[in-house]
Amino acid sequence: MPTVTNMVQKDLLEIVPPFIAQGSSAMIRLLELPPGDPGLAPHRHSGPVFGYMLEGEMLFELEGEAPYPIKAGEAFWEPGGDVIHYTIANLLPDKTSRVIVVAMCAPGVEMITMVSDEELAAKASERIPAPNQ
Repeated sequence: MPTVTNMVQKDLLEIVPPFIAQGSSAMIRLLELPPGDPGLAPHRHSGPVFGYMLEGEMLFELEGEAPYPIKAGEAFWEPGGDVIHYTIANLLPDKTSRVIVVAMCAPGVEMITMVSDEELAAKASERIPAPNQ
C-alpha cells in the first residue's frame, strides 16, 4: 500500500455525541444556500448532525443557544432529538454559501421534522437573542 507523505491533517471538531440509536443510518448532504436565503423553517433532526462550511457564511441557531455565524472552514454540530434548529440562513447577500452535513438518522424517523407554530409560540420567550441585539 502506498504511503502518503504530503498529507496535511487538521482536526476541525471533536465531541462526544449523544446516544445514537441502534440501527441508525448516516446521510451526507451538500446544502447550497442561495444569496440571502433565510433557510429552512424551525425543525428538528432525528439524530446528531455534523457539518463543515465549505464556502460563504451562515447564521446558525439552536434551542438554548444564541444565534452565531459559521464561516467557511469552520465545523459545527448539533445533538438532534428534541433540540429545535431555529436558523440556518445565508448571511451573504451576493454569494451562495455551501455546507456539507453528516446526519445520523434514527431508524424509522425522517431526518427533518418541522416544528409547529404552536410550539414555536409557546417557546418564544426562551429563545436567546444574538449578542448584538
